[in-house]
Amino acid sequence: MKITFLGTGPSLGTPIIGCNCPVCTSTNPKDKRLRSSVMIDIDRKRFIIDAGPDFREQMLKYNAEFKLDAVLITHAHRDHIAGLDDVRPFNFLQGKDTKIYAEKNVLEAVKNMFFYSFEESINKGVPKFDLKEISTEVFDIEGVKITPIRVYHSMEMLAFRIKDFTYITDAKSIEPAEIKKIEGSRILVVNAIRFEEHYSHFNLNEALDLIEKIKPEQAYITHMAHKLGKHDDLCKLLPKNVQPAYDGLIIK
Repeated sequence: MKITFLGTGPSLGTPIIGCNCPVCTSTNPKDKRLRSSVMIDIDRKRFIIDAGPDFREQMLKYNAEFKLDAVLITHAHRDHIAGLDDVRPFNFLQGKDTKIYAEKNVLEAVKNMFFYSFEESINKGVPKFDLKEISTEVFDIEGVKITPIRVYHSMEMLAFRIKDFTYITDAKSIEPAEIKKIEGSRILVVNAIRFEEHYSHFNLNEALDLIEKIKPEQAYITHMAHKLGKHDDLCKLLPKNVQPAYDGLIIK
């Protein structure tokens, strides 16, 4: 399995429009954070988790083979689904509708946002979706087992575990029964938006508390706002087995 971080930023991305802080004006590429998403290559399949407004740019930058077997969606916020219109080239290249795996309420949001794809007189230029409803039960995509994990943001949403890899974005709390699904993960990716308390996201201390509970071999921080500081400065603050992720980072 190979994991590529397509984006590691929050809903506004980094840099933020009009912000002149040291992070937003940094020249270090690792401080440039597109909206959060990962690409997973496993058993000759390629999935992505979430397709935000930067999806087109991310596919051009990091998906050299222009292959996509499925999109897993964590929740219906715009920074996680707005890029789905740009699956159209994959429809053309692969000659099929793009599989979208999500909970019922998220699929309804996709239908509403991209209503033109579901009208009776479908134009050839619209994105074509093959919508697959999932719940918190384990499901299978072409032989790859995926475990959804219920987490709480400003709404109920999903994290995903594939083998020994767990990806959590936009979480604020996780019930003990769901934490058990994460236990044993060798690689854990978890959101931390800033140092201060936040009403719907883990702050850095809360993310580190979860990492300490799970004790993965390696953990990565994602969904980082500019208030979390520069990449190089953050590296100095974290435990040995924890790193800030960055756009383009590949782990195997």
